[in-house]
Amino acid sequence: MSLESEELGSLLAVIGDEDTCVGFLLGGIGEVDEDREANFMVVEKDTSPDQIKACFKKFLKRPDVAIILINQVYADMIRPTVDAHSRAVPTVLEIPSKQQPYDASKDSILKRAQSVFSPPEWRY
Repeated sequence: MSLESEELGSLLAVIGDEDTCVGFLLGGIGEVDEDREANFMVVEKDTSPDQIKACFKKFLKRPDVAIILINQVYADMIRPTVDAHSRAVPTVLEIPSKQQPYDASKDSILKRAQSVFSPPEWRY
């Protein structure tokens, strides 16, 4: 872990397909700590929902992760776990992937925000 990120405690973690992870890694978010734990997970065709859930929970427990980016298609695979997360940090952001366009009606953060800021008749 770099000294700068350890001081700030502000890493991004990514759970996504290969294209998503490569894009963010090229943007400079890649980090491997002293225990050789990376802050990203490339989901392959044979990756099980249990493996995704285990990685998601591992990122939730890491004190140096402030934001978790997850492709919405994989968030759907572990939806109860994603929806159960209610803390502000780490923030969980669902992002689109090549396989599936973004669906705002499934986004847990957007649902929470709409329930706070909108009248009942505007809610999904």
